[in-house]
Amino acid sequence: MKETERYYVVKEKAVGEVLLKVVEAKRLMERDSTMTVQQAADAVGISRSSYYKYKDDIFPFHDNAHGRTVTFVLQMDDVPGLLSEVLQLIAKYEANILTIQQAVPENRVALVTLSIEVYPEKGDITVLFDNMRQLEGIHYLKILARE
Repeated sequence: MKETERYYVVKEKAVGEVLLKVVEAKRLMERDSTMTVQQAADAVGISRSSYYKYKDDIFPFHDNAHGRTVTFVLQMDDVPGLLSEVLQLIAKYEANILTIQQAVPENRVALVTLSIEVYPEKGDITVLFDNMRQLEGIHYLKILARE
């Protein structure tokens, strides 16, 4: 019986050095279509076999999110205008809001689940999430799913 594949979203600091170098080698080859795998591997300091071993297993988050749906949850203060600020950040990022669900606030804290369609040509989505986390009144942001 075939084992089910599992996927994880992890922060960069939790990813091994060889995997980060594979991502960088892929990035180099995307920028220069004449570059060979060997040249890219040499440039980042890994073996060609390491590149081939991991090349299909790691992608920068924003690359995987191309025209994709990202669903995340926010725990935020229930104050006038805060959700509007979040939506304005999403609009600045030029992501398409697909769904918004807000639970009834308890103790002046609301849980909001948003699904947005993102496009990598608009920038790195982690910048959007970092900007949301910095808003006063945002307590928690977690990515729930990516399609």
